[in-house]
Amino acid sequence: MALRDVLIDELRDMYSAENQLVKALPKLAKGAKDATLKQLFSAHLEETKGHVERLKEVFAVLEKKPTGQHCNGMEGVIEEGKDALEKDEEGPSFDSGLVGAALRTEHYEIAGYEACIAMSKTLGLRDVVALLTANLAEEMAAAKKITAAAKPILQASARQPEEPQKPKTGKEKYSAAKSREDEKKAAPDLTKSRGKGTGSAVASLINRIGGQ
Repeated sequence: MALRDVLIDELRDMYSAENQLVKALPKLAKGAKDATLKQLFSAHLEETKGHVERLKEVFAVLEKKPTGQHCNGMEGVIEEGKDALEKDEEGPSFDSGLVGAALRTEHYEIAGYEACIAMSKTLGLRDVVALLTANLAEEMAAAKKITAAAKPILQASARQPEEPQKPKTGKEKYSAAKSREDEKKAAPDLTKSRGKGTGSAVASLINRIGGQ
């Protein structure tokens, strides 16, 4: 594929991601216990609506339709946010989970915009770069604000006494099983990697000793 075609696909992915967030952010705002976090989610919802409009401008410049590709990555990140909302936690501990979900979302978008901007610069698309850079700046600012708001939340959560372990839900049991499956699949490759690393280190040491 030509770089322009790759860029179009990436932009459609971002357009889908932003539209999904327009639906997801109100749920995070409603679920948050902390007033500052709640306000940040609501404010970023308005920014996200603006991101959708800027992306429409980008597609107008490129003379392409914005639709045509669903962002599976953002769907997965949003699903993690839903999991955080369903956690049976109280106060700061509950909000700590939302902070984690929100930061994953922001950094996913930041990476996406950075990639699109790099491609646009290579293609000499100055108007596109300007529009995408405006979105990127707001995503980065949102991540910083969430991180700042998280500090007192995490500190309060650290002071909360640990609660007795509760029985896992069906969803949590499924997630735990998938985690064990991930670990099992990765184990052979991790073993190979450690073996190569150790072998290289030993060989290097032998060579150094031999040269003395």
